[in-house]
Amino acid sequence: MEIIRLNNMIFYAHHGYYRAERELGQKFEVDVEMECDLSRAVESDDLNDTINYKEVYEHISRIFNSSKFTLLETLADKIAQHILESFLVESVRIRVRKPQVSLNGFLDNVEVELFRSKGS
Repeated sequence: MEIIRLNNMIFYAHHGYYRAERELGQKFEVDVEMECDLSRAVESDDLNDTINYKEVYEHISRIFNSSKFTLLETLADKIAQHILESFLVESVRIRVRKPQVSLNGFLDNVEVELFRSKGS
């Protein structure tokens, strides 16, 4: 199995626990790592034999813009399940970051990482 990664996709959305987060919105960063068989694509050099990155990005963008989630955990799981159902991948690892977190302290970001595979 091989891996395709889409790193640091950035979306502006209205997810969060606090009312201000849901009303004002904020920036989110997403990494996706998909484990899949790329042998056919390597041989054919044809986009139809691999995972189309543009389609993956568009699917994730629709999830960000069509729903509101309270927790990063729920958002990450929704993305993972959708990728498993929509693309020929064996497993997916999702990282969702919220870079501007109000915790009355200093940190770069908060991140949730989930791993899901077919059959589990």
